[in-house]
Amino acid sequence: MTTIRRAEPGDAAALAAIYNYYVRETPNTFDTGEKSVADRAEWLTHFSAAGRHQCLVAEAGGQAIGWASSHRFRDRAAYDTTVEASIYLAPDRCGQGLGRRLYEALFESIQGQDIHRVYAGVTQPNMASNRLHAALGFRQTGLLPEFGRKFGRYWDVAIWVRELS
Repeated sequence: MTTIRRAEPGDAAALAAIYNYYVRETPNTFDTGEKSVADRAEWLTHFSAAGRHQCLVAEAGGQAIGWASSHRFRDRAAYDTTVEASIYLAPDRCGQGLGRRLYEALFESIQGQDIHRVYAGVTQPNMASNRLHAALGFRQTGLLPEFGRKFGRYWDVAIWVRELS
């Protein structure tokens, strides 16, 4: 059985392992170096139990198997009502509807906050992530061509936006 709950400090090792798969194997993150458990533990301190910036995990068998987060888009005050959403699943958990459940839970948990827009950047090509974002009410508003270089090539990033307020 899979449950969704708020991320806890004890999730840092599992979240690092999931994220590092995407660092090593995919262009889905433009990080090129793996994150340590300590890095992920520090990252988790940026989220709160309530408010705009939250991190939820999916858990099965006592282990975090994915997460969705809303975090600060940029550090200038005028951006405060915009959050960036991210979602990562253990690779063996993709394609089972878990991403949708996590995002739905995240959006429910931040509903009522002073958030006007939720933004997501999706490295292209990524049909599964594009379908997920479209199914959850995001609309693609732009494309940043050759926006990042990883694995010796340049990658486009699609900009997806969802209204929350």
